[in-house]
Amino acid sequence: MASVTLALSKGRIFEETLPLLDAAGIRPAEDPETSRKLILGTNRADLRLILVRAADVPTYVQYGAADLGVAGRDLLVEQGGQGLYQPLDLGIARCRMVVAVPDGFDYAAAVKQGARLRVATKYIATAREHFAAKGMHVDLIKLYGSMELAPLVGLADAIVDLVDTGGTLKANRLKAVEEILAVSSRLIVNPASLKLKRATLAPLIEALAKASARAAHG
Repeated sequence: MASVTLALSKGRIFEETLPLLDAAGIRPAEDPETSRKLILGTNRADLRLILVRAADVPTYVQYGAADLGVAGRDLLVEQGGQGLYQPLDLGIARCRMVVAVPDGFDYAAAVKQGARLRVATKYIATAREHFAAKGMHVDLIKLYGSMELAPLVGLADAIVDLVDTGGTLKANRLKAVEEILAVSSRLIVNPASLKLKRATLAPLIEALAKASARAAHG
């Protein structure tokens, strides 16, 4: 039987994927939170897990270094998800990508007046497309973390970022003014792997589909 590699990122996605894997009969041989290994075996001889940065999961799958992976819709939209088969929305790690501004900032007026805004984000392509569709002129500033700081220190007028509860925005006196897209994590599959390893991959995808459907209705 063909051996299969599943790419996951540590943190929330991993934590929320584990119960789905468990329901599909897959358990890591070691606890990823305590193990320093980047490749983990499972209770199945034909399946191993690799732990990579969230932003790298689509790349590993795209180039066939992993047969399948779990990645957020935010990354797939931003990176284009070229040539990746996306059979399942797993419905996990849900959040929203929004435009947020300081509490006192009149975003609607700035848009109406055609003001040129400076926007900090790590989602450059998605933000560019969003503002272009609205006919807005923006200067995009690429940041990798702590987006909320950018408007507070005058680096940007607005940010485009992911929010879950909105607590971090509130704590930093920011407010969401537009939703760009709803985000959840998807199962992504390398199309060549699906052809070559269909006998192993198809039942696995089906088991994960059943597990996520049960979780959604549970």
